[in-house]
Amino acid sequence: MASAAGQITIAAAIILGADQRMLVVRKHGSALFQQPGGKIDAGETPEMALRREIAEEIAITLAPSAVAALGTYSAPAANEPGMQVLAHIFSARTTETPRAAAEIAELAWLDLDHPQRMPLAPLLQRHIVPLARQIAGLSELAS
Repeated sequence: MASAAGQITIAAAIILGADQRMLVVRKHGSALFQQPGGKIDAGETPEMALRREIAEEIAITLAPSAVAALGTYSAPAANEPGMQVLAHIFSARTTETPRAAAEIAELAWLDLDHPQRMPLAPLLQRHIVPLARQIAGLSELAS
């Protein structure tokens, strides 16, 4: 999928555990946690890219029926200064246990009631935590 200059187009997943915590990942060389997912390759739909990236990064195979589109959001890129990320966000369900693979250094489960306890990418802070809280049935965080 072609991206405008200064923009990175990605697909990313909100994966909630049974305890309503959200799976986040940290790439090698980065201090910030972000959603599992990644860049959309030429000829891929956002959902195709999401399923490929999830398999590569956290070793989970997502069935098409386990994925639902939530919208498209933009924020400053976490690891590429001066760039904006345009993210196609999906909710995803799995019973598989994720494990760090490819460029992923660490997996963590984010407490949606206390997201500030972890260093988070801008997209995660601004858009994904509120979406995940809605999915989990939690009230919005106080400003």
